Amino acid sequence: MMIASCCTRLRILPGIIFSKLAILIVITFLLLSVGTSTSDAMSAKVEDLRIGLKNSTTRLVIEVDQKISPYVFGLANPYRIVIDLPKVNFVLPNQRFSIRGGVIDRLRYGAFRPESSRLVLDLKTPAKVSRKFILSPNLNNNWRLVIDLSPTDHEEFVSTMRPKPTIKESQLVPKKPLPTVPKPFDLPTIVIDAGHGGVDPGAIGISGVHEKDIVLSYAKEIKRQLENKGGIKVYLTRDKDVFIPLRDRVKFARSVDADLFISLHANSHKNSKTNGFSVYTLSENASDAEAQALAAKENKSDVIGGLDLGAYSNDVQNILIDFTQAKTNELSVILARDNLISEASFSVKLLNRPWRSAGFAVLKAPDIPSALIELGYLTNKKEEGQLQNQNYRKNLSSAIARSLLKYLKNN
Repeated sequence: MMIASCCTRLRILPGIIFSKLAILIVITFLLLSVGTSTSDAMSAKVEDLRIGLKNSTTRLVIEVDQKISPYVFGLANPYRIVIDLPKVNFVLPNQRFSIRGGVIDRLRYGAFRPESSRLVLDLKTPAKVSRKFILSPNLNNNWRLVIDLSPTDHEEFVSTMRPKPTIKESQLVPKKPLPTVPKPFDLPTIVIDAGHGGVDPGAIGISGVHEKDIVLSYAKEIKRQLENKGGIKVYLTRDKDVFIPLRDRVKFARSVDADLFISLHANSHKNSKTNGFSVYTLSENASDAEAQALAAKENKSDVIGGLDLGAYSNDVQNILIDFTQAKTNELSVILARDNLISEASFSVKLLNRPWRSAGFAVLKAPDIPSALIELGYLTNKKEEGQLQNQNYRKNLSSAIARSLLKYLKNN
């Protein structure tokens, strides 16, 4: 129907002869356009989220434009309710990140895997799902997925909300690790990690911009500039808005035999005047209390994404990792202090004491020099605007790219 409709709008003007090739190209273009529109239409849209209270029951209403089936389970330490959905598009105002009520202290939503989406509810106290149902559309509302939560104790939470292996869950969570990518012969390799992603937005700026989007744009720009120089291979841990566990980011860097690993982030601070570029390296003892607090916050990414840390090995759970290879640590310091900060100082304002150290889980690879870059502060109005500016992004990315090339040349 759509193809016919599109074609009826084409008029062949008198005196103009169309070749068979030209007509074929037009038809192919129309078919591709229709295919794309159909694919987009297949994904459901989450159009609103509401929280209501009645006596001791907290009701979450998820409004969608088509019927979907959720998979709901709970995770303890801390208490969370996880709602897995098929791939959906969240078309919600930014303030939905701040709604709360009843047993729900905070909620997050976003892509979890390429084929699935996730909502995570942080709970004030243990709670169980007492009712779960879907309401059909009416004159005033679309499809509504309704989840009622009732307070409970730890024992009942664990017994009733524990994840149950099902076919659906196995489809949502891939069993295979990230694929190993062969490394081109003799080419130095850099892995750039755009922090957070998907259900984990990271810091949220004054204007509502998300850290995950800022750092992804910088990761792509740095990759572009490095590849334009030639003679180097650059990988991104993610090139789209998707959640990736911390350990998988490090695993990927090791799988491609990376020579350098850079994790990009954008900071936040209770003092809106705080601003500046900074770089962090791994150490058993934090350089200061602020660096330690930042490491603890960044290491919570997997908790925010709704992962069960109990399934992880002890070295991933441990915030202060035993860094056994002194040489790698030494090279990480050279990368951060003598290259990244040195080059950035000519392009952007630096944070006071711009090189710091703490136990960042994403920097735990013992054989890859690694650094975590905080591009700036999204809670500073001026710097938030700068970080979204295209020219600023190009200039800062250029400084970072130069510093990485300089490091590889001298080490």
